Amino acid sequence: MEKRDGGRLRIGVIGCGAIAVRRHLPEFAARDDVEIAAIYNRTREKAENMQKQYGGTVCGSVEELLSMDLDAVSICTANVTHAEYAVRALKAGMHVLCEKPMAMSPEECAAMTAEAEKAGRLLMIAHNQRFLTSHVIAAGLIQGGAIGKLLSFEAEFSHAGPDEWTGTADPWFFRKNEAGMGVLADLGIHKTDLIHYLTGESVTEVSAHTATLDKTYPDGRPIDVEDNAWCFFRLQGGANGTMYVSWTNYGQGRNSVVLRGTEGAIRCGEDGEDSLLLETGEGVRRLPGDRERTENRPSGMIDEFIDCILTGKKCRSTGAEALKAMRVIFAAAESAASASPVRIPENG
Repeated sequence: MEKRDGGRLRIGVIGCGAIAVRRHLPEFAARDDVEIAAIYNRTREKAENMQKQYGGTVCGSVEELLSMDLDAVSICTANVTHAEYAVRALKAGMHVLCEKPMAMSPEECAAMTAEAEKAGRLLMIAHNQRFLTSHVIAAGLIQGGAIGKLLSFEAEFSHAGPDEWTGTADPWFFRKNEAGMGVLADLGIHKTDLIHYLTGESVTEVSAHTATLDKTYPDGRPIDVEDNAWCFFRLQGGANGTMYVSWTNYGQGRNSVVLRGTEGAIRCGEDGEDSLLLETGEGVRRLPGDRERTENRPSGMIDEFIDCILTGKKCRSTGAEALKAMRVIFAAAESAASASPVRIPENG
């Protein structure tokens, strides 16, 4: 796609929650080839505050924003709206960057990918763990045979929950009608997609258990989505592994994965989020990864999105890739409800 005469892509941002404020808006604004042309938020005051920092038109509705002359949109709203807004934007000829989890059902996810293909536009899902340098290096090593045949893996993502990082006692993440699922879709989708990325294989069977252990609404009632989830995965190549995700880790948060093969192991994130260790019969090597993540450090997602639009290069986090991981999350929810394993033949 060529730039406009003014040299910049016109972007609309839908939703001004924490992820838009911390990531999407400042990272778009940091690029010389992007203009933040439109902003919408359900509470208009938040959009007006962002306009003061980044410019653009404050829209009174999503319909108004999607009627504007835009090249692309970022969707940073509650999960329940993702499919509707993405499909409408794609039909309007816009490229779409959508926050995770992709949508509320397999059918919605499939509709999004189908519309992107039909429209000939990029649908990118914000699976940011694919962009950590440590994970990029680890994927190359694993798929290049550095640890031999993959045998097993363990993944964990745990922190104190969205109420803590958003500073809101009753975030929409806690309400099933807006989020669909709890920590399984919020953090579990990250580690599931990362396992796919690191190994080059898809999860084809899952057994899961979920629970609400501690999170409550302000009136003391337990939230109506899970705050902890335990999953057992089987990959198409035969390797087995576990994933644990939690919103009730009130100690040091953890974001790690260990993969073991016939000739060694790789450990990501066990010594700081971006640490990377390669263990073989020759010893342990600490490999160069990213410096420790900070609030001001780019996520890599915005750069990938814009660069793929402008150059046509293959995106590392397409809707089609995200659909594979979402199938696993939906299967895990089904497994937890039925207390039995669920196969995912579409991922085979």
